[in-house]
Amino acid sequence: MTSGKIITGLTKEELEHDLLELGEPKYRASQVIEWVYNQRVTNFKDMSNLPDDLREKLSKIYRITDLTPVQDSRSNDTTKKYLYQLHDGRYIESVIIPATTNVNGNRSSRQTLCVSSQVGCAYGCKFCASGLDGFTRNLETSEITGQLLAVEEESKKKINNVVFMGMGEPLANLKNLMHSIKIINADWGLGIGARHITVSTSGLAPEIRKIADQPLQIRLAVSLHGASDDVREKIMPINKKYPINDLIESLQYYNSKKKHKVTFEYILIEGINDSEEQAKSLANIASSLRAKINLIPYNKVEGLHWERPSEKIQKNFLNILIKNKIQATLRKEKGHDIEAACGQLRLKKERSEMTKAVT
Repeated sequence: MTSGKIITGLTKEELEHDLLELGEPKYRASQVIEWVYNQRVTNFKDMSNLPDDLREKLSKIYRITDLTPVQDSRSNDTTKKYLYQLHDGRYIESVIIPATTNVNGNRSSRQTLCVSSQVGCAYGCKFCASGLDGFTRNLETSEITGQLLAVEEESKKKINNVVFMGMGEPLANLKNLMHSIKIINADWGLGIGARHITVSTSGLAPEIRKIADQPLQIRLAVSLHGASDDVREKIMPINKKYPINDLIESLQYYNSKKKHKVTFEYILIEGINDSEEQAKSLANIASSLRAKINLIPYNKVEGLHWERPSEKIQKNFLNILIKNKIQATLRKEKGHDIEAACGQLRLKKERSEMTKAVT
């Protein structure tokens, strides 16, 4: 058994197996999990209903968490970004987005956490900060689930909605992604319903088919950002490998397996993808898949030259979709004052440390 395993990276069954190997009864796993996920202890010494020798044994073999809080930034709109350091000195970000009202206009208690799945990103979307310093590695299961526990500890709020839209391409880390979702969804774990878990992808068509075959009814969001191959390829290199027609075919397969609609995320970038022609093409794609569209005004990233369109152009784009009977929304800006676009805070921190090392 490898030293240094992280409890939050194991399912209940895996922990039961480990404890049986240690000569401990199976029910001890439920006790440990109760302390970690319900009582939220971070030290085995505090697990008072475990024998002293078992607590000592566990502390030598396992760790409970693997994330170190470094920095947080609060926006005027109550969005909050957290920066965490990993065991190898790398950094990741998580963003908590409170919903102030629900669809009926009433006050909502929903707390959405935007979770990272990789350190950096290999897919090089031209508007995104996550991949500016390239790709480092996939996050381990414990580093994914640990973000929820860490943010709940710091914010003192229960996360009840999870979106894998932070740093990285979630479907490029499919094994650890699905392992973490199993823990996030489990009654013994974080207890978040599958329909409150959304996985975003830049368009990895084969992996979309794989996630369609997963039994959990998790939601899928596709970062489209261009309604024709020529436009999409300008900002999303993945389109050269999986062009729009390939992506549509994989989504048709996904629709055949799942009950809920796919959502297209579409960042509006001035002079790139905000034309009326693009809006009409996007409406055609969405109509063929019965997809919803979430329009997002571009969030400025330091070092990139892209700009957001005017409000007039944003609303005109939205109106074209609505006139074509597409379910579409224009996202209200959140977190712009704290650089909430994924990867910005981590990028600043790592570049700052590199500068210090050189000087």
